[in-house]
Amino acid sequence: MTTVPLPHREDWPDFRHHWSIDPDCIYLNHGSFGPSPICVQERRRSLIDELESQPMSFLVRKLPDYFQEAATALASFLRCEVDSIAFVPNATSAMNVVAQNLDLSPDDEVLLTDHEYGAVVRIWGQRCARSGAKTTRVRLPDLFENDDEIVEAIAAAVSPKTKVLVVSHVTSATGLILPIQKICRAAKERGLIVVVDGPHAPAMVNVNLEELDCDFYCASCHKWMSAAFGSGFLYVRRRYKQGLMPTVTSWGRNLDGREFNWRDEFHWPGTVDPTTYLTVGTAISFLEEIGLPRFREQTHSLAQYARVRLLELTERSPLSTDSDQWNGSMVTVPIDVPIPENLKPHDPHPLQRFLASQGVETLFVDWRGECYLRVSCHLYNSPEQIDRLIELLLESKMLQSKGD
Repeated sequence: MTTVPLPHREDWPDFRHHWSIDPDCIYLNHGSFGPSPICVQERRRSLIDELESQPMSFLVRKLPDYFQEAATALASFLRCEVDSIAFVPNATSAMNVVAQNLDLSPDDEVLLTDHEYGAVVRIWGQRCARSGAKTTRVRLPDLFENDDEIVEAIAAAVSPKTKVLVVSHVTSATGLILPIQKICRAAKERGLIVVVDGPHAPAMVNVNLEELDCDFYCASCHKWMSAAFGSGFLYVRRRYKQGLMPTVTSWGRNLDGREFNWRDEFHWPGTVDPTTYLTVGTAISFLEEIGLPRFREQTHSLAQYARVRLLELTERSPLSTDSDQWNGSMVTVPIDVPIPENLKPHDPHPLQRFLASQGVETLFVDWRGECYLRVSCHLYNSPEQIDRLIELLLESKMLQSKGD
């Protein structure tokens, strides 16, 4: 197998100076906790200074307009009506809102794939347990190589009792891009309510919510968009807006006496720091100034470089064919290390701990009973950092030998 040729050193566009990442850290885990660029940090600091200097002016008189400005920038980026999105802290918060608001009866089923995020599975499991409904899971193809096979697998799992489909746009553990528009179309043809879990999608891939035709879209702006931590959104199709309630009940109105809007239930949950949401426009502008095509091309090529180098190392089969159809800025590959029997759920794998001790942050996941390594790439990463990861994996002596 031949590695992907990539420019090194002076030929690789360097954007690291736009971030304040510890210079001794190789940060390859943007998919878990994505640091924001300095311009976003500075925007938030200025907003906090403004808030602290005159809270009444900021929260009562200025905040509604600030929210509208940020929502307008986000709606333009996502290509949807500004009145269709509300700010929430993250995709998990958005998913909880959807789960708590949809009516489920004991005869209903909620369908998820085996690639769904663990917290999302838990949210719907608890919701179904309270209502008497149940969740069902569909196993997707072992190798992603054809859109139709994925759509057909999901469609075949729909039963007369299936009421809701919950599906990722870009999967978290496996880092795969699903053919979400085709999936939504097939689900709507079967009369399902479609809830898309999309924290990794905005910026990594093109998101057009008007064309997507889902009922709810739950996402985080602090992932690949790189807004401040604690900024996310919930997109709601028009028919579901009336009566939609947040998980925290407050006054249900804005503070400056304007006419009620459904988003007011979400934008004023009591006294909080709203400045994270107000950095969204700055984050979008930053990526657009660099160029979204350039961002996607550079981060994808680096993820593919990591993919090839890791597959050379492990001699394992990949989760997808080699294409930007399946991977964007993040890639997951199987890695031959045992999962310790005494490892508690969600505890970091010993190899992940070793890499962190050497200044390399990445993520190991237990999926389908095997260990996988996920590498996330942003503009602050470089090919040399991937090379260092490979060196450390070889040095760790934790990899099983090829003959085992």
